[in-house]
Amino acid sequence: MARIIAFANQKGGVGKTTSAVNIAASLGILGKKVLICDLDPQGNSTSGFGINKKQIRNSSYEVLIGFTGAENAIMSTNFQNIWVMPSNINLAGAEFDLYEMENREYRLKNALESVKDGYDYIIIDCPPSLGMLTVNSLAAADGVIIPMQCEYYALEGLGMLMNTTSKIKKLYNPDLQITGIVLTMFNGRLVLSMQVVAELKKYYADKLFATPISRNIKLSEAPGFGMPVYYHDKYCKGAREYMEIAKELITRI
Repeated sequence: MARIIAFANQKGGVGKTTSAVNIAASLGILGKKVLICDLDPQGNSTSGFGINKKQIRNSSYEVLIGFTGAENAIMSTNFQNIWVMPSNINLAGAEFDLYEMENREYRLKNALESVKDGYDYIIIDCPPSLGMLTVNSLAAADGVIIPMQCEYYALEGLGMLMNTTSKIKKLYNPDLQITGIVLTMFNGRLVLSMQVVAELKKYYADKLFATPISRNIKLSEAPGFGMPVYYHDKYCKGAREYMEIAKELITRI
């Protein structure tokens, strides 16, 4: 049965989708069967695996609303051990549609029941908000990974997300755990980066993944080619760092 991990941060631009895509790809390289569930209306993790959003027949929107089953939306990819439940802009309407539905917080959890035995990991890429799509993701997940940029505003947002996670755990998913925090856009030569790391170690030392993700041009280039960074340049620093995080993740969950 798959371990379900949500990648969440209500602050945009922190490397959430980049982390979800590249950790998933690394898990696939390590022999794990991985389903990426794209729950962000921007659909960046969908295009990040080379899927044309204009050619999607069934997306995560249709699955959440109940128009089709999860198995009918899942698409294969050209990447080792990776499947995708894609997203497109239609998903933006789900925030409103879900409020009128019965068991609205559990739509994703219930939809994944029929497919989760076929994978080792299900990675959910959440939108950069704390709305109903993120609530569905956290209600379905075994754990949450929080990618965060090395800056002080990110520290403020982390506290807010921790509070939200605690509320979801209390109200909808008592088994939800914080799997870990991934530091992104790290620059060890900047005093600010080191100060943020020190602050995180003070309060969340047991949650921090050992390897921070450095700023890396190859990580920025790879989505433009519709592929994870490992397939763009497997020897680059970003590919090596995400592989280390994937290895550590396997030991955590």
